[in-house]
Parts: sequence; structure tokens; C-alpha cells
Amino acid sequence: MSKHFLAALILISACLSGPARAQDAAAPFDNDLQRLAEILGTLHYLRGICGSNEGGKWRNQMQALIDAETPSGDRRARMIAGFNRGYNGFQQTYRTCTPAASVAIRRYIDEGSKISRDLTARYAN
Repeated sequence: MSKHFLAALILISACLSGPARAQDAAAPFDNDLQRLAEILGTLHYLRGICGSNEGGKWRNQMQALIDAETPSGDRRARMIAGFNRGYNGFQQTYRTCTPAASVAIRRYIDEGSKISRDLTARYAN
């Protein structure tokens, strides 16, 4: 399931990096990108405590999204804040992998996949 999520994320990154926008102008998909950033932060933390041995995979996906989107100023700060919010929120709740953490992982992968598919369908050229 996470392979589909990663593939969609890479596709979104490629599609959204199209023509340059004004420096700090909000894009119509910014709320979705911020939510996706939050999900990536959540997965980075939860997959780490649940022994996935993925290292920085989810953080690297976030960096790839930022690199492809090339946001600046407030847009960049909001995306990074979303990632950190996802990471920190679950860091405060879970110290070890629990059945609830495993359920959360599955749900966030599903939600991230849906956001990725929707963004691709809506904004891909």
C-alpha cells in the first residue's frame, strides 16, 4: 500500500512543479499539500517507532515534495510546520508501537494516498 502512496507522491511532485508561481502566492492546492506534509511527519514518527527500518524515508519524501514544489516564504514555512505538527503530535502520544499506532499508520497511508490521487487527478497536466 505504501508503494502506491510513494508513487502518487512522486507523481504529484512532478506535476505540481510546473510553471513558476508568484513568490508567496497561495496555490489552490496548498491546504492539501499542508495536510500531506502533516501526514508525512506522522508517518516519519510512527513508522520509526514501529520498527519499519525505513530510516528517513518519509522525511526524504517530504524533502522531495518541497524540492519539487519549491515554495518560498510563508508557503514553505506552512509546509514544514505541517510536517513538524504531524511528527510532534504523535511523539507526544506514542512512545512505543502499539496496536493503535499500527492502525493510525494504515489510516494515514490511506488518507495520504487519497490526497495524492485527488491532487493528481485535479491538477496534473
